[in-house]
Amino acid sequence: MKSISRIVGSAIPFGAKNIDTDIIIPAKWLKTISREGLGEGAFESIRAEPGNVFDDPAYSGAPILIAGDNFGCGSSREHAAWAIGDLGIRAVIAPSYSDIFSGNAVKNGILPVVLPQEAIDRLMQVARDGQPIDIDLETQTVTTEFQDRFTFEIDPFRKHCLLNGLDEVALTLERQAQIGQFESHRASAQSWLTRGTNT
Repeated sequence: MKSISRIVGSAIPFGAKNIDTDIIIPAKWLKTISREGLGEGAFESIRAEPGNVFDDPAYSGAPILIAGDNFGCGSSREHAAWAIGDLGIRAVIAPSYSDIFSGNAVKNGILPVVLPQEAIDRLMQVARDGQPIDIDLETQTVTTEFQDRFTFEIDPFRKHCLLNGLDEVALTLERQAQIGQFESHRASAQSWLTRGTNT
């Protein structure tokens, strides 16, 4: 997955609370095992409403989504993170998340930033005014051109994964040498385990 260090750009001022994974990506879109194309179904019920923020040209290509409390609640479907990523969103800013969604987001290269409601309200206004928002993962800050500065906490391991673009496969491959050493040792110490497996 792509690494994240800094995300700068416009933000979608969504702000709704208790948005569950079925709203993020409806069940009818879950028949695919591909991550590509799910952005088309993302927030489908909301995008059916005239004048919704997701289809507003002012926020086209925005890499940041501003949401409300308890974002990503509901089922554990990883497709929700896939759909958001397919929209081009690299970070979500909200007061709180479902734990499962937050984990799925990080594993798919999306930064879930947690900020208090007062900061969310301010960033919503900045986004509505069409001004950019700057998220710096290294310093764990969110800033604007109006001298707003908000700091956020993130688990150090999740931060490491995002900064280095490490998903679960990449994390495993980081230990490829140790895995190879273990397999060689096991093959010689317990040769009976592999007897008859080579053709």
